[in-house]
Amino acid sequence: MTWAPERVSTLQLSKSTPLQLLRALDSGPRGLVDSDAEARLARYGENVLPARRVPALPIVFLRSLRDPFTAVLAGLALVSALVAAWATASVIVVLVVVSCALRAAGEHRADRSAARLRHLVASTATVLRRADEDAAPVAREVPVDQVVPGDVVRLAPGDLVPADLRLLRASGLTMHQAALTGESAPVAKYPVDEPARTPPPAGGRADETRTGAGAANASPSGARAPALGDEDFDRPEVCFQGSSVASGSGTGVVMATGVDTRFAAADRAPRDDRRTTAFDRSVYGISWILIRFMLLTPPLVLMANAALRGRGLETLPFAVAVAVGLTPEMLPVIVTTTLARGASALARTHQVIVKRLPALHDLGAVDVVCLDKTGTLTQDRPVLDCALDISGAPDDAVLRWAAVNSLWTLRLADMPCPDALDEALLDAVEERLTTGLAALEYDAVAALPFDPVRRLSTAVIATPGRLGHHTLVVKGAAEDVLERCELTEEERGRARALADHLAADGLRVLAVALAERPATARPYGAADEHGLTFRGLVGLRDAADESAASALAALSHRGVAVKVLTGDHPGTAARACRELGLDPGDVVAAASSDALSDAELGELAASTTVFARCSPAHKARLVRVLRERGHVTGFLGDGVNDLPALRACDVGICPPGAVDVVRETADVVLAAKDLTSLDHAIAAGRAGGATIASYLRITLSSNLGNVIAMLTAGLLLPFLPMLPSQVLVQNLCFDAAQLAFAHERPQAAALRRPLKLRPREVLFSVTGFGVLNAAADLATFAVLVWALSGTRAQTPFHAGWFTENLLTQALVMVLLRTGRGGGIPATAGVLALTGLLLPLSPLGPLIGMGALPLAYYPLLAIVLALYAGALHWRTRGARWPVPPA
Repeated sequence: MTWAPERVSTLQLSKSTPLQLLRALDSGPRGLVDSDAEARLARYGENVLPARRVPALPIVFLRSLRDPFTAVLAGLALVSALVAAWATASVIVVLVVVSCALRAAGEHRADRSAARLRHLVASTATVLRRADEDAAPVAREVPVDQVVPGDVVRLAPGDLVPADLRLLRASGLTMHQAALTGESAPVAKYPVDEPARTPPPAGGRADETRTGAGAANASPSGARAPALGDEDFDRPEVCFQGSSVASGSGTGVVMATGVDTRFAAADRAPRDDRRTTAFDRSVYGISWILIRFMLLTPPLVLMANAALRGRGLETLPFAVAVAVGLTPEMLPVIVTTTLARGASALARTHQVIVKRLPALHDLGAVDVVCLDKTGTLTQDRPVLDCALDISGAPDDAVLRWAAVNSLWTLRLADMPCPDALDEALLDAVEERLTTGLAALEYDAVAALPFDPVRRLSTAVIATPGRLGHHTLVVKGAAEDVLERCELTEEERGRARALADHLAADGLRVLAVALAERPATARPYGAADEHGLTFRGLVGLRDAADESAASALAALSHRGVAVKVLTGDHPGTAARACRELGLDPGDVVAAASSDALSDAELGELAASTTVFARCSPAHKARLVRVLRERGHVTGFLGDGVNDLPALRACDVGICPPGAVDVVRETADVVLAAKDLTSLDHAIAAGRAGGATIASYLRITLSSNLGNVIAMLTAGLLLPFLPMLPSQVLVQNLCFDAAQLAFAHERPQAAALRRPLKLRPREVLFSVTGFGVLNAAADLATFAVLVWALSGTRAQTPFHAGWFTENLLTQALVMVLLRTGRGGGIPATAGVLALTGLLLPLSPLGPLIGMGALPLAYYPLLAIVLALYAGALHWRTRGARWPVPPA
């Protein structure tokens, strides 16, 4: 039968038996013939995800031109060129090119750094291949990209699943699916004949299989919420690319490779569905308001001069110069330089890769961080928490017998390595018992490995001191072990209550029991696992990430609220939070929020720290409603199940162990295995945001005051208050001085709370300073009229106003700055000297400025002193940056 992929998609998960599936794939248990495998590889392609290339630097540069502010500056350059103001046009073009080049270089460097972190889902796979139809199958190690549909793959502990496959055989097979589902417990996998009618594993209740009394070495996956909007991950007979073998072994047939896998389906999900970010709402929001004013300024100047002074198009260069004067031309340069320096320092000192430069600003504004638990706060590695007898008292003998079972099951069943729970028990024995593993040395007879249906394992040893007797050491799911124990109803109820209590406290619970039997030569089987003597329970918990506690404490100190969104059991999530010093409060099961409106869910999310059993859709919705309540949200996750939330938040973050598609989607990659690097990233974001805020405060205040004064003077004077060339030179001097802001270090107070720039509040605050600046300019206007004994001395008038403008701008730089360093006082001094000396230099007459009378300077000093006092008074009452609501 010729294999057709469209037929397999119908059969593979719903209707097919293993035999039907093998026939549909034109394969068999003995694997593919080499020639057939080569033909399929040529026809269906390599088993790889679609390649993502780092965009070339010119492409990144062209993308940076899409910035709205850059587009407006380019428009002003075009208008300047049309009116033959070549100098103005040239300067604007230089600013645009420099800004875009800096931004493109920073983002291209981040893309290359992130690309170096990529690794294959797996490097090789063990497949059965035959040289020809009559040859015996041979197990071969082949590169993962050479695996094809129909290949028969063998799985062993530690293997990464190379493609989506259907199990044909399995022995104690459990899988880690945390990267796909967020569920930290290994999931039992085993073949079934009728997948559409497969009942849940015996003895397992859906509400307790994760960590409760029904949990064993692995728990059925019914305990968690379905991932990616479907329930296929719950199927025990299917193993998906992106998962790994926790214990046991298995053989399966490949159903889908490359772009047809479920992992690739998540990779193909839309990437451009993120809503407007905090950066867009702040810096871009301010820019768009300014853009509206800039677009209105030239026609208003033209109409006012035509109506009141009878001037025509000759005032167009002046109108364009006024519009440019209102523009913070250096905003793109300052923003890009500041963020690029912060991103470079983070990568160099803390191994934090910022892939999208505005994301660094967003980090500074974050006031809520949502975290996935598994792989983020925890290591996805169990450790022993307690070993108790039936009364709940600590009993190391219970731990020892549990470890005996783990050790001899491992050795006699010829398993290559222990699963995570067995390894945790053996490690605990080494730490707690003085004799270590030597205490576990017995004459072993046989072992029955863990089985996902029985949900227990048995080791048989020679009874110490009783010749001719064997002891069965049984360990497994509490419910299944208790069913096989000889207990009174009271004792059974007490043991179940203890197991339920441990499960509710977030532990994985294993029961331990013994039975003594006369020695026998026949093989031991499941029928011998009865009439057991209950010894006690062991509880295991997820090991916390070593840096998680300090990272959470640092976030709290920064004023950032933490929300834990996990697919795990509520008790498991609560326990992990308590161990890390985070009060979980009342844990909410995410499914209970399905009936709530967005407004109701927003209220619940604001007061809840932990949401458990979250599906990817739950996580994304919670992030969205938090954003709609005005919060700036970050999301830290590492698995495919976290992708919708990463795309819904303001800034997506991933740890170093994240799957490849998550690293591609995230805006920020924590390359070091240290969650405290997130705190450093937030601090760097706030530092960059404070620098941008300081620049905006100073520049907008000065520019707004100058424009108001020039428009007013232009209507009162019979000549233009400043020539376009003079406005351009003034802007060039101020722009050059503003480069110092990119090197400013903010005060420590600016790093303590989230930084939010609300455009309307920012502009309202700037207006107050701008009016003060305009008042100083108009006072200088009056001084010039008096000092020059008339208003027709154009060249000295232009010189006087030019000098006053640069001096007031220098004062603003010093008095309104909020940080330290950067050489701002020295730069402001140079700017002031330029304002005083340029009109007196040989360059003055070249741009239409003449000498000023000496009487002007004392009067100017008085105006500047009054202006400085007013600025100081206004600064004490102003709040900047704007604190969060």
